[in-house]
Amino acid sequence: MQDKLWAQNQYAVLMILQALDAAGKDGTIKHVMSGVNPQGVDVHSFKGPSSEELDHDYLWRNFKALPSRGRIGIFNRSYYEEVLVVRVHPEFLASQQLPPALKDERIWRRRFEEINNFEKYLVDNGIIVVKIFLYVSKEAQKERFLERAMMPEKNWKFSAADMKERAFWDDYIDAYEDMFNHTSTEWAPWHIVPADHKWFTRLAVAAVLYNTMENLNLAYPTISEQQKQALLVAKKELENEDGGSKDKSVVKAKAKEAAYPEILDASEVTRDETKKRDRKKRQEEQVKPRWKAGLLATRGN
Repeated sequence: MQDKLWAQNQYAVLMILQALDAAGKDGTIKHVMSGVNPQGVDVHSFKGPSSEELDHDYLWRNFKALPSRGRIGIFNRSYYEEVLVVRVHPEFLASQQLPPALKDERIWRRRFEEINNFEKYLVDNGIIVVKIFLYVSKEAQKERFLERAMMPEKNWKFSAADMKERAFWDDYIDAYEDMFNHTSTEWAPWHIVPADHKWFTRLAVAAVLYNTMENLNLAYPTISEQQKQALLVAKKELENEDGGSKDKSVVKAKAKEAAYPEILDASEVTRDETKKRDRKKRQEEQVKPRWKAGLLATRGN
């Protein structure tokens, strides 16, 4: 799916991960994305805003980090912190240089609306927004904090600030619930994934990402007739080099062509060519068991 996303170069996928502390965002990114090409993935972790970022609107730093077409972008925390952390800690709002009239009780509703409009704009421009909340229970969070405090290799993960935020558990849950109710839209719904068992969390996030990309009907680009003719000329020249079709690279290329007929333009393949390819494929299938047995015997020796 990622390969087709890159080749087609029409869509981008933005995965937003939100969670309370110790829910496993970093581990989820590490494990889920281990099966893709790192050249096509961008990961951005958003912590407290810098002085430069505070001099801009709250979407500015996220807007700069959006993935380009063909790429998967991951936001480890995001602009949603502006309706979560800032809401739980109103003192942070004071440092955002907003005009006093805008710091009224309707600010959160306005931000929900702004975020929805922003995400609609992204989707309308081919940037698919996948929003995932990893829900870790208070008991599981306690166990993970204890691990960080007791295991030397995890001490570096422990932060006194995490314990301070744990005291605001109920306030965060209320803020998340209000956020879900106002920002889970048809074009960018929220996926709430249980995070007490890491294996399940990673499997569920991988499934959400895969199904999202599958629904885009991604496909390898088709080429023009002129490009096809140029390929045929190049193919002929390569086959005539150093031994012609006996060259190993030519044989390998033909084997790939037979193995992946779905990437060919079916309308350009005649019935005779189709029959020949099917017959060759059946012959290869008959040879495979003997080939594998020979390989195993060689390895045993």
